Amino acid sequence: MSHILEGKTAFVTGGTGGIGSAICKRFAREGAQVIAADLAAPAELPERVEFIAYDVTDEDICRNTFNELAARWNKLDILVNAAGIEIEKTIEDTTLEEWNRIFAINVTGMFLTSKYALPLVRKSAAASIINFGSYDGYIADPGLAAYCATKGAVHALTRAMACDHGPEGIRVNAICPGYVDTPMLQNFFGESGDIESLKKAVRDVHPTRTYGTPEDIANLVNWLASDEARYASGQLWVLDGGLSAQVQQMSL
Repeated sequence: MSHILEGKTAFVTGGTGGIGSAICKRFAREGAQVIAADLAAPAELPERVEFIAYDVTDEDICRNTFNELAARWNKLDILVNAAGIEIEKTIEDTTLEEWNRIFAINVTGMFLTSKYALPLVRKSAAASIINFGSYDGYIADPGLAAYCATKGAVHALTRAMACDHGPEGIRVNAICPGYVDTPMLQNFFGESGDIESLKKAVRDVHPTRTYGTPEDIANLVNWLASDEARYASGQLWVLDGGLSAQVQQMSL
């Protein structure tokens, strides 16, 4: 490890999920002091990573968490908004309750966390906010209507935040993953039919003939969080093994 985050502080929502936990581990190995914020505590935590119970949809929890954190830390260098869920339905099959829930977690949760983190983030000399969009914010997978809509909103909000807070020395970017080997992807594959054939088909549709790992995503997040990325802001970083670069009909 290069220890490029030595002395930095980081707060990661969805910090115990597949991608979030990989980010927390990488940050800690690079020297950062990390808070993994999520609904449920993991079985174990790496050194330099602390868990706090956190609900991105609850404004009081968001406000109080950062008020309490300000009493402990004099700055927040890195904020990662990685909390998110997926609903696999068309709009016709999606209930209003489901629609509101996915927006509450994927979009409003990012808004609330960023809103209440900003006073502490402003105190950093080199602040970086990293949001989680998706390649589904550019192009759509069938049966993911509400999910695609939330990621499009994340992309637009990321650009707006970068414009608003860049003059304060705060960089804001979004990671837009494709297929990544996480519990969310395994749920997408389901439990019926020939799962192994489906997994192979998903791998083979990528020009790289593989889907990503949480560590692949953490590598890019780590760079965006570091001072090496000082000129990177307002961008949507697609990390999908080349999937969205090709004409899909050519893969049939």
